[in-house]
Amino acid sequence: MRRLYQRGLTTCSGGNVSFRLSDDRFLITPSALDKGMINYRQIAVMTLSGENLSLGLKPSIEANMHRRILECRRDVNAIIHAHPKHASFLTATRPCRIRTDLLAEARFVLGEPAFAPYALMGTPELGKKLESALAGGAHAALLENHGVLTIGKSLLEAFDRIEILEAAAEMTLMAEDSGKLSPLGSQRLREIDAMSLLSP
Repeated sequence: MRRLYQRGLTTCSGGNVSFRLSDDRFLITPSALDKGMINYRQIAVMTLSGENLSLGLKPSIEANMHRRILECRRDVNAIIHAHPKHASFLTATRPCRIRTDLLAEARFVLGEPAFAPYALMGTPELGKKLESALAGGAHAALLENHGVLTIGKSLLEAFDRIEILEAAAEMTLMAEDSGKLSPLGSQRLREIDAMSLLSP
């Protein structure tokens, strides 16, 4: 969380991170604390049924969203939700898209980001929409007018994805300005997607 803040990928009060501890428990960053200075004593423990086991801490407003994703994606251990400026800007544009067909690395690490239609933050509806958006196997989701979310087997993998997603968002905006695009063709995209499926 501190690294997200230091890299300018979120604000001191924004964003949330979770990590699966076991089949029934996960860690999540709390609400109302400075995310740029957070320490391990300020991380809440919750059950996948929604019970807060850290009574001195108020879990993130998005705890239900994290819980639903961890329940539906058993291959995922880490979730990062944040508001990097370029990626978040593109969630407020139409069409809402971050291009991963401009650089091979972005395609390999991210695939094609999913899209989650708008729902009020902290509501069960947002969790339902993220669960649906990620059900097809996507590694990243664009939350309409809200921000972005990445997932991974580890915190490092999820962080790598959100950093690359923000870079891809900046490149998307640059590409639109330049008018001189040379995206990866369909055959090259298929080759990269096949590599991604084979990666551990």
